[in-house]
Amino acid sequence: MVRARRKQSSSAECIARNLDPGTELTSLFPTMSFTLRTGVNNLRFLKCSSGLCRPTLRSTFPVTSGRRYASFYNSEVAGLTDEEAEFRDTVNDFAQKYIAPRAAEIDRENKFPMDLHSELGAMGLHGITVSPEYSGLGLGYLHHTLAMEAISAASGSLALSYGAHSNLCINQIHRWGTEAQKKKYLEPLVKGEAIGSLAMSEPGSGSDVVSMTLRADKVQGGYELTGNKFWITNGPTASTLVVYAKTEPSKGSKGITAFIVERGWSGFTTGPKLDKFGMRGSDTCELIFEKCFVPEENILGQINRGAAVLMSGLDLERLVLSGGPLGLMQAAFDYAVEYVHDRKQFGQPVGTFQLMQGKIADMYTKMNASRSYVYAVARACDKGKISRRDCAGAIMYSTERAIEVAIEAQQCLGGNGYINEYPVGRIVRDARLYAVGAGTQEIRRMLIGREFNEELKRDV
Repeated sequence: MVRARRKQSSSAECIARNLDPGTELTSLFPTMSFTLRTGVNNLRFLKCSSGLCRPTLRSTFPVTSGRRYASFYNSEVAGLTDEEAEFRDTVNDFAQKYIAPRAAEIDRENKFPMDLHSELGAMGLHGITVSPEYSGLGLGYLHHTLAMEAISAASGSLALSYGAHSNLCINQIHRWGTEAQKKKYLEPLVKGEAIGSLAMSEPGSGSDVVSMTLRADKVQGGYELTGNKFWITNGPTASTLVVYAKTEPSKGSKGITAFIVERGWSGFTTGPKLDKFGMRGSDTCELIFEKCFVPEENILGQINRGAAVLMSGLDLERLVLSGGPLGLMQAAFDYAVEYVHDRKQFGQPVGTFQLMQGKIADMYTKMNASRSYVYAVARACDKGKISRRDCAGAIMYSTERAIEVAIEAQQCLGGNGYINEYPVGRIVRDARLYAVGAGTQEIRRMLIGREFNEELKRDV
């Protein structure tokens, strides 16, 4: 059945908005066949007999060494509109054809795939929440979460770096930056020509932000940063970093300021890349500042108001990164379901055994319950109703379910689940990151409980 066109531009059309008018995309990337033209009121997709076609992708990348498998994602059960489903499918099509075949290699070599980062930029996916005047798509946090989910289903590590770049760095500069800062930094970041990062955690302080020790001393024309940051995603490769430092240590949270720092500045170096348990290929390292001069115009937000920049960003970070566990669950579930219906024991597929059917049912309901919660919180955020406890709840719940689903999928594969020729072991390792990254599960529980306590205090 032919799908009716909406009056507003579809988000798949928005993917092309950041390109110059008149650009003909006979190939969106060198490896894709995707005919789309851009121009004033001239965005259109190829027509086909079944209606509005999504991109036709033709990969020249090597075929995955593992098998291809179907996805049991249901956009109607997920509650997506036609436009949201089209956007999600466009990202997912690309991710499965170009990212998934390289996921094992990225994990094995622990090397960030800059070419894929650039291609995500060419699609406009780094600037989903950025307004079109800065080369963004001008969409919302649900779309951002959908992209995070689809990329995570293909490669958890690339998605983690994508989230740190697009949400923690780009979105913060877009929300808090001056006009000059936006014009200088956003376009290369959005287009995937540069890599962004956020630096909050330190060797002695993770979620305890107030105890950070990185110092910003006032000097003529700006500030000198002295100290260290640790566990910094994209740290080894980032050219633009949002860094939080103490400008007035005696004032606690009211003495923190956010700065935009560039790689190559005198006094700023990075430590060796960390050898991590999971999320390999998402580069992580220590940042070292030794009287690194940052000009005053690179203050992000206001002086001593960095906590406001940080905390408001953390809520949205938790939401968007919730797409990570969703994607990992989908990948684990999809692989396990097909595997148990191909694998035969006692003359029949193991998926027909009642115990195995019970495992599949549990994985399926955990995944869809998590997705419903995350999407609902994302829709609320898009309406301006940002709930700290629900942003924390979304990533807390989806993380625990993702670890459970990944381990259960590994069990479904039996001995094969324990060898690296199959992807579920990597998914288990990647899922574990979300229990300690972007705040620990314990901190998320504390935030939720504290929010209720604060609400009850106001009612007294």
